[in-house]
Amino acid sequence: MIRLVFALVPALWVVAIAVIAVQNATPVSIQLLNLQSIAIPFGVLLAFCAAAGMVTAALVLLVLGGNPLRSGRKRSEP
Repeated sequence: MIRLVFALVPALWVVAIAVIAVQNATPVSIQLLNLQSIAIPFGVLLAFCAAAGMVTAALVLLVLGGNPLRSGRKRSEP
């Protein structure tokens, strides 16, 4: 059951990003301090940010030692 939830959450995020991308096709640009990016569609920007967040979360889990769901369970020694 937990695997189904883990499969549905990213699927729902992808659908939500697709709907938002279709509805908001206007180009936007990001300005940070004095730097400004090129104008790209909001949906593309949102997809890049979501992908960067997923990659960052995966790297943090990798560095911290793996699966947080199994950390509470005691391992049985053979």
